[in-house]
Amino acid sequence: MYDLEEQEQIDALKAWWKEHGRVVIAALVAACLAAAGTAGWRWYQRNQAEQASQIYSSLEKAVNANDLKQVGELSRQLTEQYGSSVYGPMAALVAAKAHYEAGDASSAQSELQWVVDHARDEDLEATARLRLAGVLLDQKKYDDALKVLDAKHPESFDGLFADLTGDILAAQGKPAAAKAAYQRALEKLPGGGYRDIVQVKLDSLGGTP
Repeated sequence: MYDLEEQEQIDALKAWWKEHGRVVIAALVAACLAAAGTAGWRWYQRNQAEQASQIYSSLEKAVNANDLKQVGELSRQLTEQYGSSVYGPMAALVAAKAHYEAGDASSAQSELQWVVDHARDEDLEATARLRLAGVLLDQKKYDDALKVLDAKHPESFDGLFADLTGDILAAQGKPAAAKAAYQRALEKLPGGGYRDIVQVKLDSLGGTP
């Protein structure tokens, strides 16, 4: 009796496997492929990050050596090959600063615009907007500078955006609007030396609007 029941169970299992075995095997293969794919993607990401880090290190050395040609080439390599990583925007910001300090405002503007257009990190984008607006302010492109600042940004940047807006409006000869912007900056900025500078600018225009 025991042997008969056991055989019936075996026969039932064989029948079930005959009907569903391929599905089970396919599911197992898919699971193995998914696991291998995940591991492979993680390896690829680590490898990409390591390569980008090495190039970024070379970029910093080029900046310290004032080798602007190398700075441009390495920045372009990072933005083109690793633009979706944090190294792309960081490289463009570093290159923009180097170009601007060397008197090449056009290259600096291009690097900063790339960050504005491509950065996935909102803090990096906001930083690029501030620097780009500053470059445009120096070029007396006031309306363009204001447009760059007229964008969504993290709340932590409110004071900085308002302060630079005040600088642009003051340069345009709009003291009332500039004072209002400086007042907004004071309301948003934390205490410290930078806030004191904004207060001086506000006082120079006649104080609170």
